[in-house]
Amino acid sequence: MKDQFYKYIENLQDTITQELEKVDGKAKFQEDLWKRPEGGGGRTRVIENGNVFEKGGVNISAVHGELPEVLRKQFKVDTGNFFACGLSLVIHPKNPFVPTVHANWRYFEMYNEKGDIVTQWFGGGQDLTPYYLFEEDAIHFHTVCKEACDKHHADFYPKYKETCDNYFWNAHRNEARGLGGLFFDYLKTTDEFSMENRYNFVTEVGNSFLNSYVPIVNRRKEIAYTQEHKDWQEVRRGRYVEFNLVHDRGTLFGLKTNGRIESILMSLPPTVQWKYNHHPEEGSEEAKLLEVLANPKDWV
Repeated sequence: MKDQFYKYIENLQDTITQELEKVDGKAKFQEDLWKRPEGGGGRTRVIENGNVFEKGGVNISAVHGELPEVLRKQFKVDTGNFFACGLSLVIHPKNPFVPTVHANWRYFEMYNEKGDIVTQWFGGGQDLTPYYLFEEDAIHFHTVCKEACDKHHADFYPKYKETCDNYFWNAHRNEARGLGGLFFDYLKTTDEFSMENRYNFVTEVGNSFLNSYVPIVNRRKEIAYTQEHKDWQEVRRGRYVEFNLVHDRGTLFGLKTNGRIESILMSLPPTVQWKYNHHPEEGSEEAKLLEVLANPKDWV
């Protein structure tokens, strides 16, 4: 399973980076191969200063070795080895009318002293973070997510949509990071689902990603914008940074386990503002976005 899934994310990284380069029309992804001293490594690809994408990363990694202390505590074990691989992406567009997007699909195995698998699971999801609210974009993104889920189980979309809304919640601001999407974790073997079923579901979601995002980018990338629009985008990006550094489990895990710092922090946008006690004008487009972020909606 680990070899099968790693091959899948290698190919998916190629597919996504090639398509995003076409959409941008100018910038290319720079590739950075790295090795982890404790075992494994990754292939980081970053795009910067494009026509469409101000900064983005589409990274894959496969790491293995002795369980870090933070995981030993989490799983209540004294010793053990692990393997983890995944694809993680964050795209920050230049135009404030194009939303930021994040996605991640991953697989984990843990072994006993004999090398037998004692647990294994999939996790992942994708979510949309706009700066200006276009309801048709939210509906499109969630519809693609729902269609991918519905091919596997009718309960998946409502369950993983709610999990996403709960997870990407900036508790210290009492608002959502964005408009949500899907978030799932610890998808294991059950009476109903084999690991092959789980693999088929996660890859279905991964394969749907470009269709969920690229049509939105193409609809919005040519909209004219002002410095005021850009300022608002950068204020909202500040909230994105806050979530990633304060609440995001993946970021915190990487920082606590001697992860590769450049790959972990590639999710952060290039330019950000923090304005003191900033509130948009009542009734404005900016205020409209905040209303939805305070009260997550069912889009489909």
